[in-house]
This record gives sequence, C-alpha cells and structure tokens, in this order.
Amino acid sequence: MPISMAQILDFRQLRVYAAAFDAAAEIHRLSATFPVAERYGLTDQLRRATRSVCANLAEAWRRRRSARHFVAKLSDADAEAAEATVWLDFALRFGYLQTNQHCNLIDSYDHISRQLTLMIRNPDQWVRSDPGTVF
Repeated sequence: MPISMAQILDFRQLRVYAAAFDAAAEIHRLSATFPVAERYGLTDQLRRATRSVCANLAEAWRRRRSARHFVAKLSDADAEAAEATVWLDFALRFGYLQTNQHCNLIDSYDHISRQLTLMIRNPDQWVRSDPGTVF
C-alpha cells in the first residue's frame, strides 16, 4: 500500500529518493568496470553526480520549513540528475555501458527528474511551517 505524504517521516521513505538511491547504486556497480584511466574523470564525476541527487533530496527534506529553500535543494537535485545523464552519454559513447544499460539508467533519471519537477511545482504539499514539527 502506498504511503501518503502525511505519513512520510523520513526522506528515505520518498519514492524519488528510493529511485535515486537505487540508480546511484547500480551506477556504482556498473562503473566499477570502467577503465582505471577513467577513475578520476568519468567514473568519479558520474558517481558524484548520482550520489548528489540523493544528498540534495535529504537536504531538501530538512529544509521544508521554507518553500524557497526546499525548492532550491530540489532544483539542485534535478540539476545533478541532468549532469548524471551527460556522464551516462559519455559512458555509452566510449563503450563502457551497453545500450540497454544506458537506456535503463536514462529512463530512471528521466523519471526522477519528473518526480522532482512535480515536487518543485507543488512545494506547499511538502513544506511544514511549524518549527516545532518533527520531521
């Protein structure tokens, strides 16, 4: 049974966070096979961008007292998701990913970005102005 927004007590319960975390974990696994020469280039950049999506979601969750701050962190998460797709495109071009792996990951990040866009467009559903509210 899906959890309602009112029941979400932790960012880890957000579907978008779970999707971002799973995608980042899959990218970590796949990028372990990239050439050693890419360790400080493509591999590092790709891993940082995908992990940053998750980290920005966690930060956004803790900034829900202000719609402006909440949206800013969600926007950062969306920008990192977009960056990740660029690195995925390079990985495909250089032959480090198979076409189906690339397509699946691009689809994941497209879905993540759509979820983030919905949250950005409707911050009032998420923002809690009461400073005494337990998050």
